[in-house]
Amino acid sequence: MVSALARRVYEACHLTGTFRLRSGQVSHEYFDKYLFEAQPALLRDVAEAMVALLPDECDVLAGMELGGIPIATVMSQLTGLPTVFVRKQAKEYGTAKLAEGGAVAGRRVVVVEDVVTTGGALLASCRDLRAAGAVVDLVVCAIDREQGGAANLAAESLVLRPALTRAGLEAAVRA
Repeated sequence: MVSALARRVYEACHLTGTFRLRSGQVSHEYFDKYLFEAQPALLRDVAEAMVALLPDECDVLAGMELGGIPIATVMSQLTGLPTVFVRKQAKEYGTAKLAEGGAVAGRRVVVVEDVVTTGGALLASCRDLRAAGAVVDLVVCAIDREQGGAANLAAESLVLRPALTRAGLEAAVRA
């Protein structure tokens, strides 16, 4: 049940204080995804909820550096889909790849992220994956903080499907 999962995730990773987010925003609450990703049973349950969000047509899962990678890896184990690991920017040495682990050109790629706030880093990576020839139109995430990410992604023809939302997490602990 989603509300039970939401409660477990909230209890595992909700922090209060003053935090600067990747977007540059300052928040007085923070969802430290590494706290649920480090718990094998909880990580698997989140990944299972995210697998339910996948479309029938999906060739590759693309885990975003760093937090999306463990989730995408577990989702790969659950579905049998191959996974690539997406860097924030292509490395400048060796193979100089943005996406490590396999080809994305001509393949339908679903991007996997942990927490989405405004979607800024996602937008850049999705543009890069598209430039590499990937067909990208869907992002699945563990938690949508509901601070504009879905709308920002939609502006670039990307759909965001969250397993959990900030509102859902908060409702689960009030219930």
